[in-house]
Amino acid sequence: MRGPGGSGRCRFGAMKGFVVLLALAWPLAAAAGGFDARGLARFDLGYARCEARYAHMKGARDEAYLAAYRVKADAAARARLAEIRRGADYRKEQRTARAEAAQAASAAGSPVEHQCQALWTQVQRARTARG
Repeated sequence: MRGPGGSGRCRFGAMKGFVVLLALAWPLAAAAGGFDARGLARFDLGYARCEARYAHMKGARDEAYLAAYRVKADAAARARLAEIRRGADYRKEQRTARAEAAQAASAAGSPVEHQCQALWTQVQRARTARG
């Protein structure tokens, strides 16, 4: 498609606009579609600490993870989390995270209580949003 006067500017402008749009949307698409084994393993480790401290948080791990990332807690999302947890990358990262947590546990002061409360607030928001 040629612009006025037979030049190829119209096509170049449209292509440039598409490339800019793609560049702007790429981070959003990556964040929306991607659960990664590393992040999930670390989240699970932290959530296990919360479950140990607060009985009301037991059994809501997937819901909490999905609420933290503002993803709808449907069967497909839960199945995706289960699939990641079965993977070798997840297990490897879980071992690494546990080793790092053991080292950090010896350090003074841990903000676990505040993290647990903030996470539970996200779960409550997601539950009320669902109706």
